[in-house]
Amino acid sequence: MMKILTEPIGSIPRPAYLQQAMSAFGAGQIKAEELNKLFDQATQETIKELETTGSPVISDGEQSKPSFVTYPLQGFKNFTPDGVVIPFADGHTRQLPKLTAGPFRYTTFANSYLQKAKQFSSLPIKQAVISCSAMSLLYPQEGIDGYSREQFLTDLVNDAAYDIRTCLNNGAYNVQIDFTEARLAIKLDPSKQLLSAFIDLNNQVLDKFTAEEQKRIGIHTCPGGDHDSTHSADIPYTELLPLLFKLHAGNFYLEYAAEKDKKTILESIKANLKPNQHVFLGVTNVLDPRVETAEQVSDLILEAAQVIPVQQLGTTDDCGFSPFGDDTSTAREIAFSKIRSRVDGTRLAEKILSN
Repeated sequence: MMKILTEPIGSIPRPAYLQQAMSAFGAGQIKAEELNKLFDQATQETIKELETTGSPVISDGEQSKPSFVTYPLQGFKNFTPDGVVIPFADGHTRQLPKLTAGPFRYTTFANSYLQKAKQFSSLPIKQAVISCSAMSLLYPQEGIDGYSREQFLTDLVNDAAYDIRTCLNNGAYNVQIDFTEARLAIKLDPSKQLLSAFIDLNNQVLDKFTAEEQKRIGIHTCPGGDHDSTHSADIPYTELLPLLFKLHAGNFYLEYAAEKDKKTILESIKANLKPNQHVFLGVTNVLDPRVETAEQVSDLILEAAQVIPVQQLGTTDDCGFSPFGDDTSTAREIAFSKIRSRVDGTRLAEKILSN
């Protein structure tokens, strides 16, 4: 039978009890030990639910990450809250912290989440990490006395590479780099110099791995997905793709289901995808509460298979369902139902393509 790989992006909406506990901890009402127990409980429940969807590859649902961006910074003191502001189409914003002094170091590595997830499942576990380019936005434009941007980037690249390597060395099925700021970079700088700088920086990390290791490293990109809104969906996807596939990674996880001009996107992927690269198309729209049917998912795959070689084609979800810890816009039940449809629809397409 023709085999089509299918993998998750990462985050799953957190249960209400965990949302409440995270708020209580932030207000100083409960201790870290109590919150950690609830993190473990939510992670175990999430993994069990993912297993029931039939997913061949799972994640921990990012239940204990504060957000997909800031997990490496937990406990790091040299920050103020007034960093780069990211506006979303519905008017809400997210703001990154700003580094005030060096040296910069990760205080939490993604391998800690991987090791916890492995306690609860024997299935292959995919681990998401934040891109080096996103973390580079922490350094202030005005600079830091005694800690140059060049030294910051050296420290950042080393820790970002270590974040990936420890996951690969400790049993991750593969590692996904979240590069959701890619289209945003074009919005901020239409000349694409910023995007090119981001890609060069991420390649500095990727080049620390062998060609064989790069096969287990992937890049995820989307126009941002937070509270059912986006930050860069107005930027044509085809402006990004020719540069995106210059990243030295084996897998690419692309938001796709929510896109309108799918034919043009597929042609751009075909024109730029290298022979040693695998593209996973998003077949469930995480911003739409309607649950796709397996047949609808299969139709998307069959359409894509007319343009992209099937041996280089896989499926995923458009984005994480809840990349920030306080995002409650999607119900857990809907997320799991969409994942089940992705898995079932992929299997259906496999059967059709094999006949």
